Amino acid sequence: MAHPSQLGFQDAASPVMEELLHFHDHTLMIVFLISTLVLYIIVAMVTTKLTNKFILDSQEIEIIWTLLPALILILIALPSLRILYLMDEINDPHLTIKAMGHQWYWSYEYTDYEDLGFDSYMVPTQDLTPGQFRLLETDHRMVIPVESPVRVLVSADDVLHSWAVPSLGIKMDAVPGRLNQTAFITSRPGVFYGQCSEICGANHSFMPIVVEAVPLEHFENWSSLMLEDA
Repeated sequence: MAHPSQLGFQDAASPVMEELLHFHDHTLMIVFLISTLVLYIIVAMVTTKLTNKFILDSQEIEIIWTLLPALILILIALPSLRILYLMDEINDPHLTIKAMGHQWYWSYEYTDYEDLGFDSYMVPTQDLTPGQFRLLETDHRMVIPVESPVRVLVSADDVLHSWAVPSLGIKMDAVPGRLNQTAFITSRPGVFYGQCSEICGANHSFMPIVVEAVPLEHFENWSSLMLEDA
């Protein structure tokens, strides 16, 4: 969960998000170094009246400032491609959930169970209980087992939506007539909040996503209760 005045990312709750945070720090360090070097060169050129003829016409310097940016781009591209392929990797999921976007709520179907599905609406402000977050809490949370590979099939029933949970490193577009998929593993129990990240209409900001990761025993008890109520 983000905090007021927070400048960085939310705490990672999945291995992919941890990799994304490390890549962000790696890239940001390179940007700082480049910015410092460029600032130093600008200040040096502005403040000095001296001119070095070897800088004005030097093959060695031209080779260096051609190869150096290429090397920096490689240092950024290789980790980026690695994470990109990690995010697309789906290996033997233990649970598959279909998330369907509607105007303006989400519906979830646990496809490994026969009749386990529900709609998830935002809790109105006047119905919030102490400790719940305004515009982020739902009446039904998507409950998953912790430390288990989960596959999410994402689609939409009417217009474009986007199923996104920042702390899990997930953002998948929900397109009518198209079935997209993503996968994640939660590394710790907790409640993780997200929102539709595609401008889908007048109530776009009122269709939050709540993922609750619980131990496997609690998930089995919850699924049994849901099936009994159905």
